[in-house]
Amino acid sequence: MADPHSVTSARIDFALRTFGAAPRPVPAELEYDTRDPYAVAVVLHAGASAVRWLFGRDLLADGLLTRCGDGDVRVGPAADPALVVVELTSPDGAAVLEAPAKEIAAFLDRTYDVIPAGSETDWFDFQAELAKLSYQD
Repeated sequence: MADPHSVTSARIDFALRTFGAAPRPVPAELEYDTRDPYAVAVVLHAGASAVRWLFGRDLLADGLLTRCGDGDVRVGPAADPALVVVELTSPDGAAVLEAPAKEIAAFLDRTYDVIPAGSETDWFDFQAELAKLSYQD
């Protein structure tokens, strides 16, 4: 039997906001894996290294319309309506990124074509997730 799971991805150039300078381009990929139907990942490429952030698909979708999120990821419209702002915070630092809202929306539309909103539980493997939590010697 074929594996029903798939990964949807898109390459998007984010712009890193910096004080006193023009935004710096940061190539990135957005990824949506049906094995984790509630989440999207953004993989940011900085030189030879990559940083992967995982957060809720709904957070990214809601952030196209209004500022939302608390904790280490916040998303919301920019002053320029063509852009969305993604704020990432960790103990090691913070980054404020901008991306084209149309490209984010197009990526999200493709994820909802694969797994419509509200049907994530049909794809979520609770037993597999519980097995990850089990104690191993």
